[in-house]
Amino acid sequence: MLKRSIALAMVFLLAMLIAVPTEAVGERNLYWGNSGEDVRLVQVKLINWGYLSGGADGVYGADTFAAVQLFQRRNGLAVTGNVDDATFRALGFTPKANVAATSPVNKTPATQSPGTVNANDLHLLAKAVYSEARGEPFEGQVAVAAVVLNRVRSPLFPNTVAGVIFEPLAFTAVADGQFYLAPNDEAYRAAQLALDGWDPTGGATSTRQPLHPLGSGPDLTS
Repeated sequence: MLKRSIALAMVFLLAMLIAVPTEAVGERNLYWGNSGEDVRLVQVKLINWGYLSGGADGVYGADTFAAVQLFQRRNGLAVTGNVDDATFRALGFTPKANVAATSPVNKTPATQSPGTVNANDLHLLAKAVYSEARGEPFEGQVAVAAVVLNRVRSPLFPNTVAGVIFEPLAFTAVADGQFYLAPNDEAYRAAQLALDGWDPTGGATSTRQPLHPLGSGPDLTS
């Protein structure tokens, strides 16, 4: 009787596992926070090609995000940290549908009009804040994020957060590798406040310009 019960339980468990839906690679664009078999297969490819270390756990976290950015940068793709159609193709996968690039958090398009952001942009802003201004007064940290957003809105700069941050020679921290340090909670808070509208720079596109009321701020190239 016990053996029969165990056998039935195993059959039920197997049926449940088979019934769990999985996303085929390329059926959706991938973002920070996603999980599933498609994420795992992308991780396997990144591991095999030397962009990602560790195991393929099927969870799109910080390490996977950084690995995707590195892959995109080295392959001439837009450095967003998201796996879109172009990144799937570069990884050797065939996208199965032309899925609109949307963030799972706020559904903001990944290809953005000036001034709009998505969940990955918050992370990029926090990394910029932490790498450029950690140790500065908090208002100076907000200023770094505000400068990035002001550049996004300016016709003189790229119109996405990733485009502004990874523009050649725009940020010293990107050039020297400090950008890839993990940001702390304060950096995320500063980035969020800038997204919410706080701009200590008064609309500046460089913190070499006077801040209001801080004076000089962290070193960003003009």
